[in-house]
Amino acid sequence: MQKIVIGSDHAGYEMKEKIKKAFSARYEFTDKGTFSADSVDYPDYAHQVALSVESGEFEKGILLCGSGNGVAMAANKHHGIRAALCWTPEIAELARQHNNANILCIPARFVDDKTAFEIVERFFEFVFEGGRHQRRVDKIDC
Repeated sequence: MQKIVIGSDHAGYEMKEKIKKAFSARYEFTDKGTFSADSVDYPDYAHQVALSVESGEFEKGILLCGSGNGVAMAANKHHGIRAALCWTPEIAELARQHNNANILCIPARFVDDKTAFEIVERFFEFVFEGGRHQRRVDKIDC
């Protein structure tokens, strides 16, 4: 069973819990929080998830916040992290195939549960194509 690190702020909390429940038969989740809908600061959780992927403890992660932008910005500050903001299944697929994204960021206030589940499915179903895309991915880190 693939191990996935997951985290969210208060805006993403409910959807995070739904994702864990819906995919518990396929993935083993390590939840870095938050653990309620009480207001929190998204960078605190984005950094924890990003550090877990950056260190190699986990290959991939999921982050959620209201727009998905905040957690993506915070996570992408970490070396080797390619956090992709995905609001459609097709974008999640391309983020994996072309960008070798290793953290999926979902805008919890802008996608319904069905779409979020499809996004998760695509993100973990597809693999990096390499080839011409590798050259581009190699240019991402500063």
